[in-house]
Amino acid sequence: MHSFGYRANALLTLAITILAFMCGIASFSDNFNTPIPTTEVQVLNINWFQKKPDGDDEVSLTLNISADLQSLFTWNTKQVFVFLAAEYVTPKNALNQISLWDGIIPTKEHAKFLIHTTNKYRFVDQGSNLRGKAFNLTLHWHVMPKTGKMSANKLVMTGYRLPETYR
Repeated sequence: MHSFGYRANALLTLAITILAFMCGIASFSDNFNTPIPTTEVQVLNINWFQKKPDGDDEVSLTLNISADLQSLFTWNTKQVFVFLAAEYVTPKNALNQISLWDGIIPTKEHAKFLIHTTNKYRFVDQGSNLRGKAFNLTLHWHVMPKTGKMSANKLVMTGYRLPETYR
């Protein structure tokens, strides 16, 4: 009747079809999750604010980063990439973004955290545009699912300002 190869092909086709259907359902189910993450960032200290020899401004900050991102996790979440950026406007650029800190959150248990740190990456502006500059701190996150499309969002925290003079 039917050869072994024909039967193996039919079984493999059925298994792949069921797997594809299950992946589609898993991806679709993420649309029903409405995360409500919370975060708070405190600038505890401006360690230094200086003009470098090449004319660029550089700032070092001590930060307290507190966040509860547990609502981003579903059974389909593999990990969440999160980073904190300083955002400000200059006459030359409508939006300047500088990454200050980043991390990968592998599980829901690690998604509620409080970190006391200095900026991991240099806060440098190309020019002397930072004196007295107001800036926002924005926590960005990218949810990486096991199957389906990645999603990204952010929380913007306003009301931060750098000093008028170098330190």
